[in-house]
Amino acid sequence: MSEETGDRAQASIGVFDSGLGGLTVARAIRARLPNEHLVYLGDTARVPYGSRSAQTVIRYARGCARHLQRHGVKVLVVACNTVSAVAVDMLRVELDVPVIGVVEPGASAAVAATRKGRVGVLATRGTVASGAYVRAVSALDSRVEVVQEPAPLLVPLAEEGWTEGAVPEEVVRKYLEALAPRDVDTIVLGCTHYPLLRPVIEAEGRAALGDELAVVDGAEATALELERILDDRGLRRQGEGGMRITVTDLPDRFQEVASRFLGAEAGEVEAIDL
Repeated sequence: MSEETGDRAQASIGVFDSGLGGLTVARAIRARLPNEHLVYLGDTARVPYGSRSAQTVIRYARGCARHLQRHGVKVLVVACNTVSAVAVDMLRVELDVPVIGVVEPGASAAVAATRKGRVGVLATRGTVASGAYVRAVSALDSRVEVVQEPAPLLVPLAEEGWTEGAVPEEVVRKYLEALAPRDVDTIVLGCTHYPLLRPVIEAEGRAALGDELAVVDGAEATALELERILDDRGLRRQGEGGMRITVTDLPDRFQEVASRFLGAEAGEVEAIDL
């Protein structure tokens, strides 16, 4: 390894999302790559992105990416399905670091998991409308059918901590009604909030679709893809890892909820201006 590559390996990984959900991606990265240092940006002043036009999402994404680039990050992880659906290609052209979205890794894991060639996607309305998972799966294997179901109520359930019990069970059961007749054998969690509800989704999904149902967590798949890129480029960091969390609004409120998504104490949350 050259001295330049070694110095580059010690740089941080940039992770950004419109708000809280991307912390599940950061959590998966920390679990798989504990020596890495992350700089997380939650654009809480402009959340949600899902209801914005593609042009607006691209503009927001460009601003977040440029902010993280100023920190000298070695890889950029777009921990937002909406941005991954519309802006990742643009960011790859404009930035001189590898850019990873959450859609492609999730789609790849789903194609690998399905046995019947029928994949269900639970996601926000914006992600479903974008068709990003349909395109990503088709690019990998055009024979695999994708059945999408918008599941918007899962986002507030995750943020409010209603991740177990009768209420989330009933909501998940309702959303799965659209997938059951299509005989899917794999479900992709197409929103970064949804991993908090994975136990409920797995239990209700297997009750409705069979015990062999596979549930794919896009956050875990993204962490695996990041690991591959770091290894391919010799960019694994040595030493103790860490994380810096920044947001564009309401840092105190963010800190209150962040530990639930991160699976650990979030520590200080810093407010920044883009």
